[in-house]
Amino acid sequence: MSPEAPEVATEILSADAVRLGLTARDKEDALRQCGAVLVEIGAADPAYAEAILERERSVSTYMGEGVAIPHGTDESRDHIKRGALAFLQFPDGVDWNGKTAHVCIAIASRSDEHIGILQSLAMVLSDKESARRLRETTSVDEVLELLAPTDEEDDD
Repeated sequence: MSPEAPEVATEILSADAVRLGLTARDKEDALRQCGAVLVEIGAADPAYAEAILERERSVSTYMGEGVAIPHGTDESRDHIKRGALAFLQFPDGVDWNGKTAHVCIAIASRSDEHIGILQSLAMVLSDKESARRLRETTSVDEVLELLAPTDEEDDD
């Protein structure tokens, strides 16, 4: 257990921000859904949702293993009310510039706290089995469990 290990705490990702079994017409539709969830849970203003689209136009947020991590531009941070994640699952996949995204984990972050969130997500995604479970799960609790901080480190 490392004291500096990043945590995806329940304040950052709550059950009401996990959406499973969604469909999207295309990448823009998926991005709009991401922004809408962040607004709905009170983490961001609608202007931040628009900034998610702007960010994607400048750089792809596709990370690999069927996961994209949409977020707004640095300039849009003023439109964030609190740090939060939204987990949106698209079982049929969404074309993401020639790749297929099955999961979007949208980030709202006013500071560099998203760096820790990204590190935590990278650790989950580096485990192909965990990434597969995120793509295929039908359980909100499983999503929260997979993205929650762990107290055990069995590898050492």
